[in-house]
Amino acid sequence: MATKDNKTVIYWLLTGCFLIFIMVVVGGITRLTHSGLSISNYKLISGTIPPMNELDWQEAFDLYKQYPEYQKLNSHFTLEDFKDIYFWEWLHRVIGRLIGLVFFIPFVYFLIRNQLSKPTVKKAIILLLMGGFQGFLGWYMVKSGLVDNPDVSHYRLAAHLTTAFLTFAYTFWVALDLIFPNPKPYNKKFRNLLRWGLVVLLIQIIYGAFVAGLDAGFIHNHWPMMNEGKFIHPTVYIEQEPLLKNFIEGKSGVQFVHRMLAYIVVLFVFIIWKKSKSLTLTSYQLKGIKILNIFVLLQFLLGVFTILLQVPVWLGVAHQVGAFFLLSAMTFTLHRFSK
Repeated sequence: MATKDNKTVIYWLLTGCFLIFIMVVVGGITRLTHSGLSISNYKLISGTIPPMNELDWQEAFDLYKQYPEYQKLNSHFTLEDFKDIYFWEWLHRVIGRLIGLVFFIPFVYFLIRNQLSKPTVKKAIILLLMGGFQGFLGWYMVKSGLVDNPDVSHYRLAAHLTTAFLTFAYTFWVALDLIFPNPKPYNKKFRNLLRWGLVVLLIQIIYGAFVAGLDAGFIHNHWPMMNEGKFIHPTVYIEQEPLLKNFIEGKSGVQFVHRMLAYIVVLFVFIIWKKSKSLTLTSYQLKGIKILNIFVLLQFLLGVFTILLQVPVWLGVAHQVGAFFLLSAMTFTLHRFSK
């Protein structure tokens, strides 16, 4: 391995990937436990330290009482109830700060030690910008739930979650560039098929965030029908005006699209597997295809059971983690079939 872009740089990038994964898991728990609006202010440094005594806790609780979530939904909360939801949002924010430090401090160190090639420096700067933007979107999302409606905008939630997934995917891609520096067999048509598969998967991830943001997983808890005997429930079309608004803001419509996209993602992976049969594959390309098939089937099953069991926290988090692993598999496979 050359002096520049050495194994330490690869470990740094993979550590970032792991921390983003933890961030997504904790973010999912935060959302499903309705903890995301428990901290209504943002303090970059002092916010790292949680309340340390009863007076601090009471001040934090009094601040929470000033906002719609407490006033409209949780006016029955005691201080102990508040502590439970505070923990997950605090942990989510602390991990976000840790990710920032893990990306920035080693980056400066590697620059000083001249351990990064020019292409890697450019990619690392993009990663830092993506991470900063992700942090901004997190606060922008929280702000939407502090005005009138005690819930965050599902559009902002989708932007926040999707950016996290994209930041992970790009970090993983940069690491793969360093792990596999040598040329590999390249098939433009097959690579383009994988690219389209990635696009469809990202749209599905966005709709998964829409479902989470609208709490749309708690209705139509049947499969394969949306309700007993109905593949398409009538409310899919009538919740919102005009018609198309149902498929981006209506609970039934958004869930319906998420269901349909699940079938399309599975179909894409099946086509990818089928087309790969006619190609001469390297061992890593073959592994990528196999892993992709395993994760898409696992994620599909997790989605079905999440709906049938009305989104218990552990299963909702598992479904989000499944999406993360599926994106990882798609990213790895696309990388193995790209220049």
